[in-house]
Parts: sequence; C-alpha cells; structure tokens
Amino acid sequence: MGDWSFLSALLDKVQSHSTVVGKVWMSVLFLFRIFILAAGIDTIWGDEQANMNCNTNSLGCKNACYDRSFPISHPRFWVLQILIVSTPTLIYLGHVLLVIRRENKLRRRMEQKLGKNGLIKAPKYSDEHGKVQLKGVLLVSYMIQLVAKVLLEVAFIAGQYYIYGSLVMPFRIKCDRHPCPNEVHCFISRPTEKTIFILFMLVMAAFSVILNIVEMCHLICSKLSERKRRSSDLVPSEVCSVIKPNHSEKVTFC
Repeated sequence: MGDWSFLSALLDKVQSHSTVVGKVWMSVLFLFRIFILAAGIDTIWGDEQANMNCNTNSLGCKNACYDRSFPISHPRFWVLQILIVSTPTLIYLGHVLLVIRRENKLRRRMEQKLGKNGLIKAPKYSDEHGKVQLKGVLLVSYMIQLVAKVLLEVAFIAGQYYIYGSLVMPFRIKCDRHPCPNEVHCFISRPTEKTIFILFMLVMAAFSVILNIVEMCHLICSKLSERKRRSSDLVPSEVCSVIKPNHSEKVTFC
C-alpha cells in the first residue's frame, strides 16, 4: 500500500502539541489502521478482480461485474479515508509551526532589545523549547480540527455503507450488466477473512470518532475549570473590622 513513513513522521510531530487523548488517537491511527494497511492488506486482498471467478468466459463481463459491485476497492477506500481524516491534523500542525516560528522571532527581537519605544509583545503561546499551550487561537484551531475529523470519519462510515451496500463481504455477486450475455454469478475469494477486516476497520473508525468526542469534552471541561479557578483567585480577600462602642475609629466594611 505504499510508504507511510512521511505521513507517520508528520503525525508524530503533532503528538508533542496534543492532549493525552490526542496521543491515544495517534496510537490508534498508527498501530491499528496504518500498520494493518501497510502490513497485511495486500496479502489478503491482492488483485481482487483477477481472483474473482465467474461462471462465464464472456469477454469483459468479469470487469463489468467487479466495477458494478466495487466502484473502489476496500483497501484504496481505507487509504483515502486515513489520508483525508489526517488532513485537519496536518493543517493544525502547520498552524502550530507558524505560531512557533513567529514567537521565536519575537524572542530574538527581545534579546536584541529592539522594538518601538523599547517595548515589544511577549510570546504568548509557546516557550523556549517549542512547547505550545492550547489557548486562544490555537485552542480554536485544535477544536476545529477535532470537529472536522469527527465529521469526516462519520462521512466515510456512511459512505462505505452507501458504496458497498453491506458491511459484510458477500461470497457471491450477481450481475446482468453489459457485456454479460445473461445473469452471471461471480465468486469472491476469502470472503470471511475480508469481512473480518472490514468490520475491524469499521470499529477503528468508530473508536476514532469516540476518542475525538472525548477529547473535545476533556478540553471543554478543563478550560472551564481553569477559568473558574482563575476567576476565584482574582476575588479579593474580605477583611472586616469590629466596631467597638465609644470609639471614633475608621470602620472598614466587608
């Protein structure tokens, strides 16, 4: 299925700028989806059209039946799914790298003591080691890519059912499409094994959706608790003075 090292290297950089749940999502993507596709799918699927047997030797009939039943093969569909679902994360990585580069320039200017009237805007989102904090525009960017991944995963799950009509690989398909002379029966090789992989990839896609939703809830709850804690720290301590009789003291009320 090709070399996944370039995509893996890019997604590996995102881990240092993600939450704990985001790191789990990366592990699921690497181990249970990319690794499975790279290691075993070619052996199981192979040339599916050549391995399909039909009860006719009519020229072009097998090609027409395969094209009607499988407009796109399952492995190529999953490759397309992984690439498109990973795109929002890669866009977020580009945003992070842009922010880090911009703030590194600010640090260099601060070291050189440059800037108008001797003042300069301090870095807000990253530290000297390139570690970013999820707040402000970065938090918005991170939440947008989470929502985009959820929508894309759901769209591919629905699209898989729409394209193939079933989540189970049939052992036999019927076809009466031209140039077949009549109704033709074609038989799929290793249908049970392929069904197991179809269901496995479907479960991984659903698990990815759940992880992204959990991560959104985690971020929202953590930011709300952080804001509540910060607002409580800003409340001044109340000091009350006791009014003593027959004394003309200045009284401070709470």
